[in-house]
Formats: sequence, C-alpha cells, structure tokens
Amino acid sequence: MDRLVYTAATGLKHIMDQQATTSHNLANVSTTGFRAQIDAFRAVPLQGEGVGLPTRTFVVSSTVGADMSSGPLQVTGRDLDVAVKGQGWIAVQLADGSEAYTRNGALEMNTNGVLTTANGNVIMGDGGPITIPPDTTVTIGGDGTVSAISTTTQPATPTPLGRIKLVNPTAQDLVRGDDGLFRLKDGSPAPVDPNVVVAGGALEGSNVNAIDSMVDMISLARSFDMQMKLLQNTENNEAKASQLLALG
Repeated sequence: MDRLVYTAATGLKHIMDQQATTSHNLANVSTTGFRAQIDAFRAVPLQGEGVGLPTRTFVVSSTVGADMSSGPLQVTGRDLDVAVKGQGWIAVQLADGSEAYTRNGALEMNTNGVLTTANGNVIMGDGGPITIPPDTTVTIGGDGTVSAISTTTQPATPTPLGRIKLVNPTAQDLVRGDDGLFRLKDGSPAPVDPNVVVAGGALEGSNVNAIDSMVDMISLARSFDMQMKLLQNTENNEAKASQLLALG
C-alpha cells in the first residue's frame, strides 16, 4: 500500500514538472534558434537507514537535456541576420567576461557600433568584438566573416571587419543556463570550428513542434488523472480495511 502512495505522489509531482517544461517549449515555438527542453524520469527504490525492505519507490529526474535538432531556416533578407546551417553555435561574451553560445542570429549594433545579440551580449570575433563603421552596409559570409561596404565611397569594395567565432562542442558537454544560453559544463571556452557554416540574411526558427507539444500536454494531463485515481483507490482500500478491523 505504501509503495503505491510513494510512487503515485512523486509521479504527480514530476508530471507537473514535465507539464511545465512542455508549456515552456510551447511558449517558445516562435523564438529564434530555441532548443526544446527534454525531461526524463525513472522510478527508484527509497534508500536510507530505517527503511528496511525496499517497499517504497519514488520518481526522480534521470536526464534533463535539450533537443539539438535544427529548426527551419527562414529567409529574412536583413543584413545582420545570420543562421547556423547544421551543427554549430555562435559564441557571445557575457557581461562578466565569460563565454556562452546561442543559435539566435538576429544580430544588432549597439550605440558604439559593436555587433551584439538582441539581448545586448557582444558577438565574439577572431580578434575581439566586431565593430561596424558608420555609413556602411554589412554582409556576412558563409564562414562567418563580417564585411562592410561603404555607402559614400565609389567604387565601394568590401572591407573585412572580423569573423564571428563559430564553435561546435558535443551536445553532452553543453548545459543550458537560466538565460537560455548554452555553456560548456566545465566553464572553459570552446575552440573555433572552421567547418561550421552560416547563412546570411536568414534566421533559424525554433525546433519545437507545436502539434507534438499539444499532444504531450494532453497525454500528461491524462497521466496526472490516472495517478490521482490511484491515490483515491488507495484511500478507499484503507477505509474498507479499517471497517473490517473494526468489525473484528
């Protein structure tokens, strides 16, 4: 009886956690470069002093990761938009000087002309931050090279300004932060990978499938109801057992 209570109660808690994850993924179905979060759970016996026989089990998170499959490519035609084709990441520098990685290539320029993300994180280049001079148009090559073309000088020739740092660490070495950016688990910077290719004038969409997420939410709701019925059945069985003991 107690085994059922432990399993159902912890199952209810983690179903609610998984429902929250699914809702979070669904809310980011239109977020550029978003990677869907994946949760997995397993039942384990309760351990510790005084437990005795392993009659109690509970549910724990066994794996928490992200779906690293690519999202759809969306052509925007905007000069500062860039999408990573296939595997790879864009390296950014945070306010504390540490390095993080994103697939969101909706780049912008700050007031000093420095290339940043939409959240203000500086894009890392091969020689430091990439600064865009005024009165120029920008092009981004397939290898991440950022070039500027003057709009006032004729004839105008492209001038390389720097190359975006593109990396490709293994998925097992990456961890998602609360800010949505990924980092290496050991905190070290990832090396440049020359094989990473980008597409200028395009953005990568979220890899969340809205239909699958909705189906998952319905399935989780049904699982929640089933766990609640198990607890109700346990309560009814205990009430009937108490009545039988009272008759004795």
